[in-house]
Amino acid sequence: MDCNCFDPLLPADELLMKYQYISDFFIAIAYFSIPIELVYFVQKSAVFPYRWVLVQFGAFIVLCGATHLINLWTSTPHTRTVAMVMTTAKFSTAAVSCATAVMLVHIIPDLLSVKTRELFLKNKAAELDREMGLIRTQEETGRYVRMLTHEIRSTLDRHTILKSTLVELGRALQLEECALWMPTRNGVELQLSYTLHHQNPVGFTVPLQLPVINQVFSANRAVKISPNSPVARLRPARKYMPGEVVAVRVPFLHLSNFQTNDWPELSPKSYALMVLMLPSNSARQWHVHELELVDVVADQVAVALSHAAILEESMRARDLLMEQNVALDLARREAETAVRARNDFLGVMNHEMRTPMHAVIALSSLLQESELTPEQRLMVETILKSSNLLATLINDVLDLSRLEDGSLQLDVGTFNLHALFREVLNLIKPIAAVKKLFVTLSLSSDLPEVAIGDEKRLMQILLNVVGNAVKFSKEGSVSVSAVAAKSESLIDPRAPEFFPVQSENHFYLRVQVKDTGSGINPQDIPKLFCKFAQNQELATKNSGGTGLGLAICKRFVNLMEGHIWIESEGVGKGSTAIFIVKLGIPGRLNESKLPFMPGLPANHMQMTFQGLKVLVMDDNGFSRMVTKTLLVHLGCDVTTIGSGDECLRVLTREHKVVIMDVSITGMNCYDVAVSVHEKFGKRHERPLIVALTGNTDQVTKENCMRVGMDGVILKPVSIDKMTSVLSELLEHGTVL
Repeated sequence: MDCNCFDPLLPADELLMKYQYISDFFIAIAYFSIPIELVYFVQKSAVFPYRWVLVQFGAFIVLCGATHLINLWTSTPHTRTVAMVMTTAKFSTAAVSCATAVMLVHIIPDLLSVKTRELFLKNKAAELDREMGLIRTQEETGRYVRMLTHEIRSTLDRHTILKSTLVELGRALQLEECALWMPTRNGVELQLSYTLHHQNPVGFTVPLQLPVINQVFSANRAVKISPNSPVARLRPARKYMPGEVVAVRVPFLHLSNFQTNDWPELSPKSYALMVLMLPSNSARQWHVHELELVDVVADQVAVALSHAAILEESMRARDLLMEQNVALDLARREAETAVRARNDFLGVMNHEMRTPMHAVIALSSLLQESELTPEQRLMVETILKSSNLLATLINDVLDLSRLEDGSLQLDVGTFNLHALFREVLNLIKPIAAVKKLFVTLSLSSDLPEVAIGDEKRLMQILLNVVGNAVKFSKEGSVSVSAVAAKSESLIDPRAPEFFPVQSENHFYLRVQVKDTGSGINPQDIPKLFCKFAQNQELATKNSGGTGLGLAICKRFVNLMEGHIWIESEGVGKGSTAIFIVKLGIPGRLNESKLPFMPGLPANHMQMTFQGLKVLVMDDNGFSRMVTKTLLVHLGCDVTTIGSGDECLRVLTREHKVVIMDVSITGMNCYDVAVSVHEKFGKRHERPLIVALTGNTDQVTKENCMRVGMDGVILKPVSIDKMTSVLSELLEHGTVL
């Protein structure tokens, strides 16, 4: 029996059913297309989680689509079979829907966590984007800094550095104006020194104590300041919306004597002020990276300015050094000219003064040996003593000059030390006898009899020191003592620079000269060793001197690695002069090798030179006559000539001695000596050649020895000295 499940439909209901039918059809189509799209998406995805959920979801959609599709047959009368299929489809759809809902309860939290991770990753991506933007900004800032640094450091001229800084900053930051305020010389104001567009006159000043300036100087980075502050009023007055302004300090690194032209001498905390302005009537603001760029540029400018200052300082020092070198070179040339002039003068004085002194002393000594009345003898003795004093003065001046220029060298040789003291005493005793002074000599038993040193300089020291003691003593005594100094007696706190060193080959001679004379003020003692210094209180009371004696003695003692000093308790209490010199100890002495022995045998004074043929060569007729007179008085047969050619022509084997003046003008006497050697080939055939000179330098003596001369005689020459020279020549064949 057929069953009608629905009542007959009304026309309106029939239209409604048609719409449902159409809707179910399209819904079914849509449901069936969704699984196809899901299958395609899953196949195209390499990785996709929860595939089984998608299977359930696809089955749910398929069943829903099938339900709607079956529902197309239920809108009209249908059989029981259709009803059963419809029921089965709806039951399956319900089961799958419940299973899917239960699964979603477990899946949704995972999906939410995925969403959270997605948000986290989005935030990280945004942060990375910001960091990349910051890195790009820093790279851009670095590029600007490198560009600015290159421009700034491409020159070491400070004006170019500052102007380039403003130009490059204005270009990089697109500034409307940029200015630099420099401290003034008085250090209390800032002066507008450089601007970018020269809208304000350079030279405008503002007080250094303004609050805005203190604010900038106290900060170590760029600071935003008011566009209306005094240092920011650099734009022309007009209606505008001023842009933002920043200011930064530019430190000046401290340099000693940092003062260059119009720059002041700056302290370590001195700053300049750089002001930077953004364009007016714009909404642009300063960014962090731009402020960092300004800070870095300010530091680079400070470094560049310090380098420029160092360069200017070094260039100024170089110019000063060049000026000093020019001045020193000029002074050196002037000094060399002065030395040459002095040497020329000394050379002339040597020859021109010693030649007349030679005549005075020679003739006075000859006259002294003649028969004279007591009054005449006194006058002759006075002339002779005055001449000797003048000769000593000449020697002192020449020795001092050579000591000062370092050309004087000691003439070291072996000599009889005891005989030297006795000779000095014999020379001093006649003067002391006139003043009724008692002179004593004490030589210690351990004092070596023979020593190695400069005998003549040591005798000059002794004569000067003992002579001063006699000269400044009216009565009483003068005692001279000499010992070989021990180590403990060598140390003197008054001479910390004196460091005696004992050795087996040397000993230190300590000489003490004590007098009962006028004495010296202790504070005046150091002055006595200065040139031309004398005891002023006594200089007018005693026979005068040059004031050179002790100065020369001190230099001689220093050359002998010694020390000299004077002790006195005051005026009228006498004085003690002490000096220490270093002398050598000879080994086995060979008397034949001694160059000169000061003590002459007794028969020297009785030795006669009758018939000794002597040739005298001197271009000065007066000096030639004086030398001849001395030799004739000694009994010599003398021939005089005035030139070298005449000497070689006249000289024969009968002449035993040739005395030639080596200071002859226009003649090389050394060549004459060489020619004499060539003329007489054998040693025993040629005469002895002796140089007569006024030059005391070592060079003259070395030149004479080099050409084979047998001795050197220093003008002036007395009768006693000529006797000694001839005796030495005939006995030893040489005289030095």
